[in-house]
Amino acid sequence: MNILILGNGAREHSLAWAVKQNPKCSRLLVAPGNAGIADIADISTINIENCDEVVKLATQEKIDFVIIGPEAPLAAGVSDELKNKGFLVFGPSKAAAQLEISKSFMKDVCTKMNIPTAKYSKFNDLVSAKKYVSKEGVPIVIKADGLAAGKGVTVAMDLTTANKALEDFFNSSNHNSDTKVVIEEFMEGEEASFFVLCDGLKILPMGTAQDHKRVGDGDTGPNTGGMGAYSPAPVLTKKIEENVIKEIIEPTLQEMKKRGEPYQGVLYAGLMIKDQQARLVEYNARFGDPECQALMMRLGAQVLDLLLATSTSNLEECKINWADDHALCVVMASNGYPGKIKKGSIIDGLQKLTISSSQMCFHAGTEKESGNIVANGGRVLSLTARGETLTEARSSAYDMVKIIDWEEGFYRTDIGWKAII
Repeated sequence: MNILILGNGAREHSLAWAVKQNPKCSRLLVAPGNAGIADIADISTINIENCDEVVKLATQEKIDFVIIGPEAPLAAGVSDELKNKGFLVFGPSKAAAQLEISKSFMKDVCTKMNIPTAKYSKFNDLVSAKKYVSKEGVPIVIKADGLAAGKGVTVAMDLTTANKALEDFFNSSNHNSDTKVVIEEFMEGEEASFFVLCDGLKILPMGTAQDHKRVGDGDTGPNTGGMGAYSPAPVLTKKIEENVIKEIIEPTLQEMKKRGEPYQGVLYAGLMIKDQQARLVEYNARFGDPECQALMMRLGAQVLDLLLATSTSNLEECKINWADDHALCVVMASNGYPGKIKKGSIIDGLQKLTISSSQMCFHAGTEKESGNIVANGGRVLSLTARGETLTEARSSAYDMVKIIDWEEGFYRTDIGWKAII
């Protein structure tokens, strides 16, 4: 099969790495890719949010299967346009992806189906939003209604922080009359990620992981797209998983089907768990990053078969073969992330890494310049390792980190700390 993956992050690098191992893959093309992906696949530098450009590329390259990595092409309707042109696609429709694209849409589904989640209210003017926060008090969570690359959430522990977040949002150039901010109750507990594949009819639980969203050790500082992850997440016990499917996933899929938009793709539920009970924090209509890197390390070549079965409504015949192991990913980011960063710094040491099915360096914000690998984004590398225990996987991942020589980068030193404690 000729396979096209859309995206340029470490998530897409890990997907490409897993898919490439499957003998069904005869040619792999990634758009727009990055310096690491270029070592294992052909690259095309198109605008993946432009439906016409994507369809043209898929047609010219005789693509048999398209895998959409990030959320932006889903929001742009790329999945719909490809399917309309007869291509087999892994990724939900734009309408179904509203579960991620719009926080208010997701919350409305939760309300209708009595899905356990945080109390919330939505606003499109600053004065009303500030009054609500003052009335409810802090801590409180403020979210941009639309896509924000994983950084549109402020957990405000005081009114000053809450009001500044609201002002920043409503003063943003992205704000328009239709934009809303969702303000939620602060939920206590431990966060975890639960992934299921949905083929429009059936669901197949795919795995668990835990992300580390805060920029600093001990879960301090601002939210990011994710500074590291591990899989599986022990906080998500078998019993909790069963309850999540029954109380959260299945009602959501039932409602989407009633609305005439059956969900087909991967559905990622961000959960808050306290006292053995899970509540929904958010949905994502694609694999998480960096959770995907840990999942792909554990799944390997079978991923392609699973994605194909999802896209052809054949999940009933599928079973996931899990190894009894763990994987952990450490993200290296440019100094200043998630704020202002400087691009173009040289990254040394990559050639010294031992790459295998147990240790991989997945690239995100990198490019090749004059023979060097240079940083070209906020999150730059995902050093990912497998081990028989989480402690072993963690040690192996950090051994890889120590080999990287990059003064302009930083990383958290405590990925996996909750599970290991």
